[in-house]
Amino acid sequence: MPTPTADPYFLEVSTDVAASPRAVWTAVSDLRRMPEWSPQTRRMVVLGRTAVGTRTINVNRLGWKVWPSTSKVVRYEPQRAISFLVPVNGMVWTYEIEDLGDGTTRIVERREAPKGSTSISKVLIKRFLGGHEGYSARLEQDMAATLARIKAAAELDA
Repeated sequence: MPTPTADPYFLEVSTDVAASPRAVWTAVSDLRRMPEWSPQTRRMVVLGRTAVGTRTINVNRLGWKVWPSTSKVVRYEPQRAISFLVPVNGMVWTYEIEDLGDGTTRIVERREAPKGSTSISKVLIKRFLGGHEGYSARLEQDMAATLARIKAAAELDA
């Protein structure tokens, strides 16, 4: 559920996983696996070893609409968090994990635009992706699906 914030692009979804933080981190931190988790990501090519500064080339799809993007890892804290910035739209995507201490790990997926969205992104979302509110609602559903897929994989490996 979105948290009230000054950032109109802020979305956050979380789930608890019956697996170790290591199992969840292994799934989340391997960006090449993002197409397994995210309903919109079709491909994520990681250019080098994942660390702050690593860049990716991505292909996204929603229905008949397909678009490329790039991203750059802006936060990398092993066993805790990974964030990447998508420059074309100004969005920062973050995955954080928290050890709840009872064999359960909480994973949080967050999207935010600390500097606001880009003009081109606003136009494309309005014209091709159903407008800001509709697309944000769709993204929130997709984020929940992403976490459900990560949860299933991590629990299977646990």
